[in-house]
Amino acid sequence: MEITPVAYFHSPFPSKFGLPRQSGLSTNLTGHIIFEKKYRDPSALHGLEGFDYLWLLWEFSGNRRAKKSLTVRPPRLGGNVQMGVFATRSPFRPNNLGLSAVKIDRIDLQTAHGPVIHVLGADLMDGTPIYDIKPYLRDADAYPEARSGFADTVDWQPLEVDFPVRLRQGLTAEQVETLMETLRLDPRPPYQEEPERIYGMPFDGRDIRFRISNGRLTVVEVV
Repeated sequence: MEITPVAYFHSPFPSKFGLPRQSGLSTNLTGHIIFEKKYRDPSALHGLEGFDYLWLLWEFSGNRRAKKSLTVRPPRLGGNVQMGVFATRSPFRPNNLGLSAVKIDRIDLQTAHGPVIHVLGADLMDGTPIYDIKPYLRDADAYPEARSGFADTVDWQPLEVDFPVRLRQGLTAEQVETLMETLRLDPRPPYQEEPERIYGMPFDGRDIRFRISNGRLTVVEVV
């Protein structure tokens, strides 16, 4: 089977670094879906206004040349424990396919790019190819009592974030809120623990530079 994108995702994150590791973790993170020309017909979205969430089937396009393995090291386990790739949501997969549930913010049927779906909480970087879109069904897609394997055994604590007001100039209140929420998730690779290291996270045309020590992230510069 050959598949081609039906749409592309647009996000403030131009690269993988800093992206939430799962959809829904950064609830204020905005993004939008622009369809390829052959799918820019409002009739293709008829009925979608009645749903709150979507499933996106997409490609880990930043990993096309990455080495593949049958075992991976999940960040949830600190990046030091091997698990089978099919027992994880690792982005390093045999066919580079991702699956995310995202919240519909609004749908604009008439724009210069045809119908556009605006969503919240996606874990896709800018330019990500989307291969299919399906509505999320509450009765069929949610199993609140289901076990979650090793994710049930590991407690995760968000970071405290110090984002000085003087560094927020030029950012909207919405951008600041999104950044705070995203930075709490700890953008670093899980195996890195270097208190003096300055990390840079690209976000909406800016470079957010920070360091992390003892569970606290401090933004030191916005370029």
